Amino acid sequence: MNKKNTQSADSNILATPEEAFRTIEEDSTKAGGQFIPPEEYNGSVGRTMFDSPSSKDGTITILMPDVNIDKLPNQALVRIKSIKDRRTYLGAIVEGPFAEPDGLRADATPLVVTSVSGGMLTPKFHGRAQAEILSEELEGGITITPRLRPKPNSAVFPLSADETARVLCTSGDIRLGLANGFEELAVSIPNDKKVLPRHVGILGTTGGGKSTTVSGLIAKAQAEGITVIIIDTEGEYCAINEPTHDPRMLKELEQRGLAPFGVPNTHIYHLVGRDTNNPKHPSKKQFSLRFNSLSQYAISEILNFNTAQEERFLKAYDITKIALERFKIWPVTPQDRQRLIELDELEEGYPEMKLAHLYDVVQQIACIKAKDPDPCLSTTLFNSKQSELKDIINTQQTESHIFSWRAVQGRLGTLKRLGVFDSQSSPSLNFKDMLQPGRVSILDLSDSGEPKINNLVIAELLRGVQLQQEENYVASTKAGKTPTPVVIFIEEAHEFLSDQRIKQMPTLFGQVARIARRGRKRWIGLVFITQLPQHLPDDVIGLINNWILHKIGDATILNHLKRSIGGINEAQWRNILSLAPGQAICSFVSLTRPLQVSIDPTPCKLLMID
Repeated sequence: MNKKNTQSADSNILATPEEAFRTIEEDSTKAGGQFIPPEEYNGSVGRTMFDSPSSKDGTITILMPDVNIDKLPNQALVRIKSIKDRRTYLGAIVEGPFAEPDGLRADATPLVVTSVSGGMLTPKFHGRAQAEILSEELEGGITITPRLRPKPNSAVFPLSADETARVLCTSGDIRLGLANGFEELAVSIPNDKKVLPRHVGILGTTGGGKSTTVSGLIAKAQAEGITVIIIDTEGEYCAINEPTHDPRMLKELEQRGLAPFGVPNTHIYHLVGRDTNNPKHPSKKQFSLRFNSLSQYAISEILNFNTAQEERFLKAYDITKIALERFKIWPVTPQDRQRLIELDELEEGYPEMKLAHLYDVVQQIACIKAKDPDPCLSTTLFNSKQSELKDIINTQQTESHIFSWRAVQGRLGTLKRLGVFDSQSSPSLNFKDMLQPGRVSILDLSDSGEPKINNLVIAELLRGVQLQQEENYVASTKAGKTPTPVVIFIEEAHEFLSDQRIKQMPTLFGQVARIARRGRKRWIGLVFITQLPQHLPDDVIGLINNWILHKIGDATILNHLKRSIGGINEAQWRNILSLAPGQAICSFVSLTRPLQVSIDPTPCKLLMID
């Protein structure tokens, strides 16, 4: 018997006849020999797949061997060479990569049964990822909007770190952090007019990392010579002049090769009669508000007068103006009279008018209407000219309803008792000093006591910064220089710009909107920070061009934001629900597409408020 046809002594399997191997070899040679992939596929890590009924426009499925799964992490950029029609596309991995078994469903019975039994059947598997088509690439690296999509079996190549940075435009002067899915891809934004004067929204729940993001941005902006002003309602940033001592922050800084440091050139401003959250700060100043810097209509809105009370308030304001002119307080010179002609009372108050002047007039009118004895007026001038003041009042037509006059007097009295206006011992904010390059001004409102005071401070600050920056812009232009950029951080922005407050204070919001629109031309950028984005109205969201979105756990809020923020894909919106502290979706006009970023730990000390 032929030995080849007998069973092996060590096996029950018949040996394969040599003739069979020769036949296979001959057939292979006739067919062209060993399969060698076309040269165009050399270096590729995957291929594009056919579309399915669930496929979406602008995306394509990529399959890859198991050994290449780690080469296409989420957010990675790929070059897709459509061999059939000789087109090249750039894409980004937006879903996956996922591991799938070859020839089986992932939930196939053998896989489920073995896993439940404590084992695991591990068949051969492959990777699958979904890529979003970003652009079509022409010769010379020029990119255009894609009109078609890659054909099936197109070659997929990962972009190098340098190519990824170039395509995503992640280079810049102000570093945000590291892109997730990459080893060392730093995400930065440029310090130019195209970015920061286009306003920023930093949103997220408590504990999501907003304070770390804000303090890090302040430190990096200051290092670039940008003027920084922050409205600190909780006093968190009053110690950023010191390096961080937080063990977790120190460890994360070390891992990224960064060092802790305090922000230089910081200055704390706190309202007269109020304390600062960091009394040991080397540069702290007390300030008071100027009543004449606020529009009479803005004051009326802040005090929430009803219609009758507002009429009496505005009448008293007009009478006070007449008294100031009659008593030669203002206007006095021809220049004053020219300014009076140009005065925009929707934007500012009446020069040289103090809250005490207006209160005295309202008090005097109320006593006349109630037929009470003359009061002792708080201003020396009005008290010495009380009879003349009464004559001015009597020549004006004033309503006789005493209750409304007393209501106006009560609210002005409350404002007066706050003691934040026109203090003799504390000067007003010096905006010329504040708007110096690289200066960080912290308005500590942690001891203000109520949002009403914060709104008064914000109103005066925004107007003062706008006027001073106008002067600085004109001077820089004449000198042929670039103006110093100004960035204003507004913490707890929902307190100032909620739907309800805007309805109550349209004049004040109008000022913010005008500054926001004009600010880009004058290098003024606003940063709105809030943990309650649902309270920000669409009018405010419409002013924002750049976003840093930390964890937002409410899907309803995300649905509201989706309608206003473009460019973020569905996978990224889903990720926002479960972002870890310190992670954020960053969408800036300088970036080609939004990226999930691990924000750099803050180098400076934060005073965390429970």
